[in-house]
Formats: sequence, C-alpha cells, structure tokens
Amino acid sequence: METTDILKKVRKIEIKSRGLSNQIFSGHYHSAFKGRGMAFSEVREYRFGDDIRSIDWNVTARFNHPYIKVFEEERELTVMLLIDVSGSNEFGTHRARKTEVITEVAAVLSFSAISNNDKVGVIFFSDKVEKFIPPAKGSKHILRIIHEMLNFRPESKRTDISEALKYLTNAIKKRSTTFIISDFMDSNYKKAMQIASRKHDIAALHIYDTAETGIPDIGLIKISDPETGREQWIDTSFAPVRKAYKQWWSRHNDSMKYIFNSAGVDWISIRTDEDYVKPLLKLFKMRESRF
Repeated sequence: METTDILKKVRKIEIKSRGLSNQIFSGHYHSAFKGRGMAFSEVREYRFGDDIRSIDWNVTARFNHPYIKVFEEERELTVMLLIDVSGSNEFGTHRARKTEVITEVAAVLSFSAISNNDKVGVIFFSDKVEKFIPPAKGSKHILRIIHEMLNFRPESKRTDISEALKYLTNAIKKRSTTFIISDFMDSNYKKAMQIASRKHDIAALHIYDTAETGIPDIGLIKISDPETGREQWIDTSFAPVRKAYKQWWSRHNDSMKYIFNSAGVDWISIRTDEDYVKPLLKLFKMRESRF
C-alpha cells in the first residue's frame, strides 16, 4: 500500500473512530473500566449532608470546627491492546476482512481511552510477539498505532495466544485494562489466560466471519489454510463433510467460551458483516452493571 493511501485510510479511520468514541463510547468506557481506586484530594469544611464517616478528626480538633476528607477516583489507566496479526485474520467474505474490523475496533477503543486521559499500548502477535508499542498518551500516539495496524506485515502467519499473554504478564508491571482482539483460532492458551487475568483486567473480543460457521453445498472446492498454506480438495455436496465441519466449529466456540469463563474474562463476539457498535456497547454495559 502506498504511503498516500495509508494516510488516507488512517484519516478515514480516525474520523469514524473519534466520532464513535466522542458520541457513544466515552461515557460508557469511563464507567465500565475503573481506575485503581480512590485517592485523597483535599480537606474542606463540613457541609450539611456530608457523610460523617469522612470527617478528618485531627483537622477538626485543630480548628475546633468539623472538616472532611475529599477523595477523587484515581482515574488514569494503562490500556493494552493485544492485536492478532496472524494469517487467518486476512479472511472475510462480506463487509470486511477480519483484520479490517480488528483495526477499527482497536481504533475506537484507543480514542475512548485517550479521551479519558488513559495511556494506550499495543502488542502485535502471531505465534510470537511481532511488535510492542509501549503505553503512551495523546492523539499523535494513537495515529501511530492506527498507521502500524494498517501497514504492519508479520513475520509469521501462525497463532499462539499464550505467547502474547505471557509477554503482557512480564512486560506490563502494573495492572492494566487489556483488550485481546482476535479470531481465537488457537486452543492451548487457557493457563496463560488464567495467569494474565489475575494481574490484569482482560476483555476478549472475538472477531469472526459468518462463512466460518458452516460450509455451503457448492460441490467440489479447494480450500487453503492461511496460517500453514496447506491446501486440499473437499466435496461440499457430501453431507457428512458439512456436518463434521459444523461440529468442529461448535466445539471450537464452546472451548473458547470455556477458557474465557474459567479465567473470569469478559468477552463478546463480533461478525465481520455486522456493526460492531452494538457488541461493544454490550461489553461496556455488562461491566457497568457490576459496579
């Protein structure tokens, strides 16, 4: 992709993502993803209706007049985006490829984060950590992240979610709010997810294409695995072939959800042919209801 084309795409995504963030998500984001707690702000004179449990008895005794402690939410968060750049995300049959949806969703989350004065960092991963962008603030930083997402070419096409989660656990020392955005075409990441979720507040965003949920009856076709390059011919008119695939997809989804639930991770699924606004709002409101 030419530099001018990339810049146009960055600008297009910026306008859309910033608009969604400002109009829809920022308030929900603030409520759904809390800071580390309450920090002392100041002492002021007691007013009628104040909670007497907040009275500062030392200051009250000194001035012979009631004073209370005022606390503010310790708001600043570190937001980490774990972005799957493996080969399977190049797939898409309707509105967009999975990688395009991942980019837009990551951009919306990033603008929501910086509008709340949070830091944003990124881990691009395949079956290894391909690139790490340390957490920072500001629009210029977010535009760099979007540019990287559009222009990045991974060294590997395979997937190993455990590697990304282990890197997160080791590299980010303080607790972060982490969004892992992937099609989750992997299976052996349960332990790494459980360990990471003890240290970080993790939400999983599962991106998939509707064509992945079943094989249509269209006769003899050649299929290719985008991560291994392996090709084979299958006869889709043979009912047991279609049934076997559908069963595999069901087992894969059940396993994925089991891993999320066992690690206490919030999750949503987003189809490439649907508007991602509703699923994201669902995630935010799900979390808001717990606070």
